[in-house]
Amino acid sequence: MRTSARSHTRSFALLALPLAGALALTGCTGADDTKPEDADSQKVSIVVHDSFVDGEAFAKQASAATGYDVEVMTAGDGGELANKLVLTKGAPIADAFFGIDNTFASRLIDNDVVDPVPADKLPERALKIATELDPAGAEAGNVPLVPVDIGATCVNIDTAWFAEQGIAEPATFEDLADPKYKDLAVLLDPTASSTGASFMIATIAAFGEDGFTDYWKSLETNGARIVQGWTEAYNTEFTGVNEAGTRPIVVSYSTSPAFTVNDDETASNTRALLDTCSSQTEYAGVLAGSANPEGAQAVVEYLLSEEFQTEVADQMYMYPVDEAVELPASWASFAPLPADGQSHDLSSAEIQAGLDGWLRTLGDAVGL
Repeated sequence: MRTSARSHTRSFALLALPLAGALALTGCTGADDTKPEDADSQKVSIVVHDSFVDGEAFAKQASAATGYDVEVMTAGDGGELANKLVLTKGAPIADAFFGIDNTFASRLIDNDVVDPVPADKLPERALKIATELDPAGAEAGNVPLVPVDIGATCVNIDTAWFAEQGIAEPATFEDLADPKYKDLAVLLDPTASSTGASFMIATIAAFGEDGFTDYWKSLETNGARIVQGWTEAYNTEFTGVNEAGTRPIVVSYSTSPAFTVNDDETASNTRALLDTCSSQTEYAGVLAGSANPEGAQAVVEYLLSEEFQTEVADQMYMYPVDEAVELPASWASFAPLPADGQSHDLSSAEIQAGLDGWLRTLGDAVGL
């Protein structure tokens, strides 16, 4: 199995946690020869989720590219980050942020957490996604949130396990409830993981608000195990990466099979079921009331630069939003995105309006 600098660790909790303690400073550097007399005006901070690229290296690269002294702070997982940004509205913990996904995007907009930025420098795909999120803002030439990378959560299977057992591979949501796959799946608690929440959203899009709980009950009846986080599910329970695992079906990402390719990158022992996916976009933006909005915008623009976008795939196992960026050679075969219209998606506004109720309803139905 190929390893990566990031160890394929993509999991973000959803629980609303209180803001407690100072955020950890991950990295800070500066370009001294560009500093004006007022050094504070050259300082800019960005707060990120803890699955971001190496913060110290990013700070050095972003500082060199923008001329600002960039510091990176981590704020836990993506759910914690969203909660902290809303709780500190008006007195932001940083100037800019990265790592809010489409589960929480509308929450930031509705709570006036962000300042809009000019849309004219966005790559074509980023502008399209930003326009879908906020059509009025994009029409006016500004967007509240800047798409940086995209991906999809999907069910993954251990193809080698199914071949060895002589069992046909599942392909659809309905297959996972088939008795032939009893006790083979591991899912994620959507109240504790945004990867799990994304899968829940996919099932709502597929079966409707009135039918998704019955679907989850059928999975539970069929022996699906529900665990708290992606790391436990993928690295511990999933047979595709752990010989001691017992579950050859797991909720993960469409890019995960690129992590399990062989050394010469000609084959992978896992596969994503692209008919079970839900799209995911990660956003950056400028925080309203920031001490350095100009510096914040410069750092956000750096996230769209070729230098940073070329690191997205290898470092974060997501697709760069800039389609001009070259992807790892193995991704065409082992990390495809679902085709247009194939994903089971809801809009960010629909998610924001329904999320709390869905989590309560599902928790009551399957005992989360």
